Amino acid sequence: MSVNLIFKIAAVGILVTVISQVLKHSGREEHAFMTSLAGLLIVLFWIVPYIYDLFETIKSLFAL
Repeated sequence: MSVNLIFKIAAVGILVTVISQVLKHSGREEHAFMTSLAGLLIVLFWIVPYIYDLFETIKSLFAL
């Protein structure tokens, strides 16, 4: 995993937090929730290949 990915995840987290807070204070809680959900899905799409590689490595390690 590269450091670049960690910085991208942190940037998305900060951006989603700011947008969510602005939306909550303007009375749009539904949009704030959708923004948080979208940020979570973006990060999960970035992380899933690394999780798959981890499970494949563990699988080959124990030769299952």
